[in-house]
Amino acid sequence: MSDGALRVTQTPEGVLFTAHVQPRASRCEICGPKDGELKLRLTSPPVEDAANKQCVELIAKALGIAKSRVAIKSGAKSRHKVVTVAGMEPAALLSAFNIDQE
Repeated sequence: MSDGALRVTQTPEGVLFTAHVQPRASRCEICGPKDGELKLRLTSPPVEDAANKQCVELIAKALGIAKSRVAIKSGAKSRHKVVTVAGMEPAALLSAFNIDQE
């Protein structure tokens, strides 16, 4: 397992996973799985929901889906966020993020 594979849970609505967000980074990127979470670097500061909005936009763009299908279920004021993606299978999510299934 590579540094703790991403834990993805299937729900009736889609998939659920946790993300570890690093705000005020030098660039906006998805770093990959770390300790079971998806590590994200965001250029936005964690004020007035800016980092949360950028988090949703980055995930939606990487998956090639509408932003409305991505939601932060919990952790809006934390670096550790629970993210839901509507209408997606775990295998498709991992494939879109280029994460090997083990």
